[in-house]
Amino acid sequence: MVATLSGTPARDGYRMPGEFEPHDGCWMIWPERTDNWRMGAKPAEKAFVAVAEAISRFEPVTMCVSSRQFVNARHKLSSKIRVIELSNNDSWMRDVGPTFVINDKGGIRLVDWDFNAWGGLEGGLYFPWDQDDLIPRKVAEITGIDRYKAPLVLEGGSIHVDGEGTLITTEECLLNPNRNPKLSRQEIEGLLHDYLGVEKIIWLPRGCYNDETDGHVDNLCCFVRPGVVLLTWTDDPDDPQHEISKEAYEILRSATDARGRSFEVHKLHQPAPVIVTAEEAEGVDPVEGTYPRKEGDRMAGSYVNFYIANGGVVMPLFNDPADQAAMAKLKELFPDREVVGVYSREILLGGGNIHCITQQQPRP
Repeated sequence: MVATLSGTPARDGYRMPGEFEPHDGCWMIWPERTDNWRMGAKPAEKAFVAVAEAISRFEPVTMCVSSRQFVNARHKLSSKIRVIELSNNDSWMRDVGPTFVINDKGGIRLVDWDFNAWGGLEGGLYFPWDQDDLIPRKVAEITGIDRYKAPLVLEGGSIHVDGEGTLITTEECLLNPNRNPKLSRQEIEGLLHDYLGVEKIIWLPRGCYNDETDGHVDNLCCFVRPGVVLLTWTDDPDDPQHEISKEAYEILRSATDARGRSFEVHKLHQPAPVIVTAEEAEGVDPVEGTYPRKEGDRMAGSYVNFYIANGGVVMPLFNDPADQAAMAKLKELFPDREVVGVYSREILLGGGNIHCITQQQPRP
């Protein structure tokens, strides 16, 4: 029987490991919403299949699918990918799924955060989100892993940890009044300590330009390993992203982590601005209360939004001249992992990228 635990992970000796630590597998959710994914989500399906198959080369993948899409997904995914029926509102497993925590005795538990679709009724991206809010509880039942229920609205894409006590996030997201308006910065820091086992929090002011998630850090900056971070970058002073990245770079360069180390900061140059075309905008069904897709909008394209798997890195590609330089940089920073690129424009059109649609389950 799966227990809902009292107490907190930190008090019980648990911590969130870094994504670069070993995994037992990866969780994803099948795309379906025609008010977010164009052309009946068929182009998005192909991108999700490509990501799932790439990750499955390195670790087991579970794809969660609605009852309506189960047969379709099972047909399109290879037999090595597990497909299970799980109700959902949309397909952002990073943000709606659980955060797994481990201890040094072989234990694993999960944290079930509150989810309000990136802002609830004050800027949220869709309604309702009731099925997404239940996903961590259902994952606990499927896996038999006990869970903590955290009293905090938080999406997994809004945090990155080094597994050694340091967390990076953005003020734009975690301090946004549409998430936890009754909590102060200090109270939020306390809950992050209690439920993730972190000791030090690095606050970056803003996420990527035009990121509809209110600036998730996983599109801007991530840990390569403890003490080493990767930051999205542009040299163009006329690009709004330049000021955002420069500000973050200066903060990271002057900060130290929970172990007292200065950060080694690497720049990962972004693709050229990715703009929604008329055809792409027209392919989405307009629904009141859902974030609109409009021709001419700039999307938050970033190579930082990759997934670290066991022995691999699965990164987004944009058919941009910067693709090869970004891939070369990741190969340099992850010499012991195979870097695999997946063309991910269709995922970006839905509002995120490869990291956003995946959630790792660490190995105890």
